Formats: sequence, structure tokens, C-alpha cells
Amino acid sequence: MSNTVSDVLDFIDENDVKFVRLAFCDLFGHLKNVSIMHYQLDEAFRYGIHFDGSSIPGFRRVEHSDLVLKPDLDSLSVLPWRPQQGRVARFYCDIYKPDGSRYEGDPRAVLQKAVKHLEDVGFTCNMGEECEFYLFKLNDDGTPTNEPLDQGQYFDVAPLDKGENIRRDICLDLEKMGIYPEMSHHEAGPGQNEIVFQFADALTTADNLLTFKSVVRAIAARYGAWADFSPKPVVNHSGNGLHVNISLSNGDQNIFDTEDPELLKAARSFMAGVLKRVGESTLFLNSTRDSYKRLREQEAPSSVTWTREDRSQLLRLPYAMGERKRFELRSPDPCVDPYLAYALIIEAGLEGIEKGYDLPAESGGDTASTTPSYTENLPLSNINMDGGNRPEELPRTLEEAIKRAELSDFVRNVLGDDITRKFIDLKKVEIGLVK
Repeated sequence: MSNTVSDVLDFIDENDVKFVRLAFCDLFGHLKNVSIMHYQLDEAFRYGIHFDGSSIPGFRRVEHSDLVLKPDLDSLSVLPWRPQQGRVARFYCDIYKPDGSRYEGDPRAVLQKAVKHLEDVGFTCNMGEECEFYLFKLNDDGTPTNEPLDQGQYFDVAPLDKGENIRRDICLDLEKMGIYPEMSHHEAGPGQNEIVFQFADALTTADNLLTFKSVVRAIAARYGAWADFSPKPVVNHSGNGLHVNISLSNGDQNIFDTEDPELLKAARSFMAGVLKRVGESTLFLNSTRDSYKRLREQEAPSSVTWTREDRSQLLRLPYAMGERKRFELRSPDPCVDPYLAYALIIEAGLEGIEKGYDLPAESGGDTASTTPSYTENLPLSNINMDGGNRPEELPRTLEEAIKRAELSDFVRNVLGDDITRKFIDLKKVEIGLVK
């Protein structure tokens, strides 16, 4: 059930909330916020809170800089790591222009539009995230070092795993914020960790990723450690991936867990659409130079292929039952803007459904011999590889990813000309392609 303004104001009063953070993110997934006093919240709901959009890279020019934050009532959460007297709460916000119209450069608006498009054709999307991060020691002055917190490996336990108490406190704080972890463990790299949390609708999942990264950093700092989400923080060891699990429902029916031939065809076509558009979307799934040091190494994918078990493939159908049946996209990394990334994934899959794309044959594990041939009218569990040509490759560099996105009508149609142009222009400046 959705909250009302009265519900929220009562909650703020009853829970001794004194400070309210109004949060949003820029085009590159960096969390931003402004803090207001609790007695200003009613005004924020009615009129919004103005801020200088020209100070956020990629938002507005100084001559038209005003933008307005309006809190999303359903995104209220108390920050459990902050003091319990005079507590701090947080809302995610939608961004508007002063004339009351929605700001076209708001990443959250892009995802909301994609979700509405999917709902209009009869589907809802759930997403779950598996997010990896490294923990590094700090110097005496609090500066992060390049020394991992431990030398543990995959699924190790204490004393090799020195992150177990950090993960414990992260999971407990996430629970208090309504985000429910399902699994946490030491990952393959030294000081590397992973936490998997429960799936939700696409917008909530995007919000949750920003919350997750904030909680991880806050708890790590409490233990005298630095949490690093960059794609390749340690040479010759596993990079940090953001594995995105995706399912679709038609009414109450998960279309990845059905015998209905039409729904099965829609599931296959959705996957086919993601495969078709992933190359030109990669800039927004892997947005840094280090992203391309991670791809092609330690189980990170290199080719546009799918399978059921091989963790080095781009799309995977992991073993699951009932509502948990889904596919997993393994190329993204934690530096994404989740709103832009998830909008591109949804719209690519939706294009597959609307245009009836056929799913390529399953990779047999050797991507050099994977076929681009197609299969129709078979359950997902019965699609097999039958030999053929080399599959499409993901971009090998950030420069290549920029070029492919720049040439993509699909990307511009989903993100809009304004976001696409600004994102690409800023990336070119960042890596020295233009001044």
C-alpha cells in the first residue's frame, strides 16, 4: 500500500526523525543529497526543494540552472547507522523543472518510463542484484591503501575471512531499511565480498543498489576499512561484477516458469532483445576504463552468448524453481547508473517481445564456435547449440563502447537525446578524446 503525506509526517514525528535527506543520483550513478530539517518536509512534498542543477555534471547550464527535488513517498527509510536520537531519514526524489514539468535529464524518470511501457503491454519486471566489492585497509590518517583487508578466497571463513563481521552488520542494517539480504560470503579475490539481496520491482531495485553501496561504505568505515566497488581494483584477481537477475510476470504468472507456449515465446524474445542490444548499451553497463579490464577475465563475459550453467557467458539461466526462475545478465559492474542501465535492459527485452525476436542457440561453452542460428517454439530447457559462426563480441575498450552508443538509435530512443549526448560528451572529456 502506498504511503500518504500524512502517514509519512506521522512516522517522522513518532520516530524522532530530525533530519531528512533528499537523495538522487547523477548520470554516472553517484549518489547526491541535500539534508533538510524535519519541519521542512511538508513544504518539500507540496512545493519541492530547489537546487543548482548546473553544479551536477551533465544536468543543466548555469543560465537555466534551477531544478526541484520532490520526495518519493514510498522510498522513506531511516538510516540505522546514524544516531538514534535525532534520527536521520532518507527519501529518493524525482526531479522537476521550475515550471512543474518533469526534468528530462532525471535518470529515475527514464526507468519509470520504461517500467510504464512494459506494464502497458501486460508485463511487470522483477530484478535482483548480486553486488561484489573489495575491502581495503586504511592508513593511520584514514586514507585508503591498496592492501586488501584479508587474503581469503571464495567462501573462506575466519580467520582467513576478515570481513564476516562487516558483512553481518551490513545485512542487519539493510534489513532495518527494508532490503532483505539472501546470501553473503567472501568472494574469490583477496578482501573481496559479495552480498545478494531479494528481488523487487525494477525501480525499487535501482534505489536499493544506491542504498546498498551507501550502507557498505558506512559500515566498512566503522571498521576502519574502505569499500571499493570499482570494476578491477586488484590486478590479476577477480573484478567486481553486478550480476542482474531478471524475471517477467504476466499477471501472477512468471513467464520463465510456465508451460504456456505464448508466454514462453515472450520469455525467449525478451532474452533475445537483450542480446541484440547489449553491445550498443554496454557504455551504460560498463562505464569506466577499468570496466574493460574486468571483462574477459575471471568469469566475466566477452561474447554475446547465453547458457544455463557456464558463468563466463553473458546471459545465464541459473537453476531455480517457481517465482525464482529468471535469467542473469553478467556483464554490468557496480559503477552503473542503475536507472539508465535497467531502462536499457527493459526496453531491449521489450523490443524483443514486440518484434518477436528469436533466441539464438545456446552456447556450448566454446564461444569461438557458438552459432548465431535461431530456434523457435521450444521450452528454454530444450534449446541447444548446433555449431556455426563466431558470436558478436562485447566492446573491448571504453572508446569502442562510446562509438557504438553514439551510433545507436536504440540508446537515444530509450535515454533521450539530452542524456545520451551529455553522457557521451562527458565520457569523451574524461578520457581525453575531446577537451
